[in-house]
Amino acid sequence: MKNKNETTTNHPSQTTQPQIAIIGLGYVGLPLARLFATKYAVVGFDINQQRISELKSGNDSTLEVEEEVLKSVIVDDFSNGKGLFFTSSQEDIKDCTYFIVSVPTPVDKNNRPDLTPLLKASETVGKMLKKDDVVIYESTVYPGATEDDCVPVLEEFSNLIFNEDFYVGYSPERINPGDKKHTIDKIVKVTSGSTKETGQKVNDLYKSVITAGTHLAPTIKVAEAAKVIENSQRDINIAFVNELSKIFNLMDINTHDVLQAAGTKWNFLPFIPGLVGGHCIGVDPYYLAQKAMEFDYHPEIILAGRRVNDSMGKYVASEVAKLMIQKDIKVKGASILVLGITFKENCPDVRNTKAVDVINELKEYGAEVTIFDPNANVEEVQKEYNLVSETSIPTKKFDAIVLTVAHKEFKELDLISLKKEKSIVYDVKHFLSPGNVDKSL
Repeated sequence: MKNKNETTTNHPSQTTQPQIAIIGLGYVGLPLARLFATKYAVVGFDINQQRISELKSGNDSTLEVEEEVLKSVIVDDFSNGKGLFFTSSQEDIKDCTYFIVSVPTPVDKNNRPDLTPLLKASETVGKMLKKDDVVIYESTVYPGATEDDCVPVLEEFSNLIFNEDFYVGYSPERINPGDKKHTIDKIVKVTSGSTKETGQKVNDLYKSVITAGTHLAPTIKVAEAAKVIENSQRDINIAFVNELSKIFNLMDINTHDVLQAAGTKWNFLPFIPGLVGGHCIGVDPYYLAQKAMEFDYHPEIILAGRRVNDSMGKYVASEVAKLMIQKDIKVKGASILVLGITFKENCPDVRNTKAVDVINELKEYGAEVTIFDPNANVEEVQKEYNLVSETSIPTKKFDAIVLTVAHKEFKELDLISLKKEKSIVYDVKHFLSPGNVDKSL
């Protein structure tokens, strides 16, 4: 069924059938589709017609795939046997034999896993499934979700039998948004399948394009578990240094100086304090915790780490307020410039950004907050958080400047021109020149 808002598009040539459908063309799906398109016929499917239109023009608003790289694989048909065809019509994926699902898996307001996008995508795929097709999930899930939650949907909408008529695999995404060094083809890919033969097929498929190689896990549950613990481990380690920063702040000790000294030991892990958000690290631990509690086990360390990291926005705001009071700057009614609203540096992604926690808390103090982020999508910030973000440097002067995201553009900022005569600069990321900073996290 075509989207009622969809404009008429060319259907890929039927002379050579497409083989791979990528469902979801965000930060994960698009780089994967582009990579596969260098060797295979790939249909990139997304329900967002605006996203499809921008991609057809060679423009990727996520900045994960450069325009010339994307344009080099875009095709209107598969007469050459490979290339990438974009569509929002389900009809265009019906001839595919591999369906790779890469949709978001967020948490709700109570931090419970929300599988709605994943199950809706499974419905779409289920309607198109044929005998011997393979469905591969890349979305982050708790162990068991692929077989226990997604497969029943596939069976219901296809009227086919799992592991007789169709098969599934799981290969977790490991992309680090904004990272141009560790691109998708340079990260070892974990693979798995619902049968031994399917696992090998899935592994061979990815191995053909991933230069870093693959790791075939023995079961789908193992691959699912590997993904959630990767980010849970990072979350716990960051929570540890965040707690250290709170302790050392009370002692008037510079946390970064401590970490630099400790880091001279060969086996010391190099984590730094900060705001922990995004689509993975701030979310994945809740998926693991939820599943653990279904087995009557309360995961204390995982949830403790989450509590520490979720508290950091309020902590940063309180530290800013204290610093202002110490300098005889009235907090209520103060003009505060927040540098950055994306969840990480040099990336436009604002999903689950914890910079918003800092902003909202400063507003609770009665401050007037201006947000400057040259990378963030203004419309997305407005839609997701009901906040106004500016992409140009403000011309006014501020009582306080708070750097929350280490965008490279901020390194060159003339902070003096943005400061009132009596003002403070707080650096969450320890990114700015120390001579310009009153305090860091």
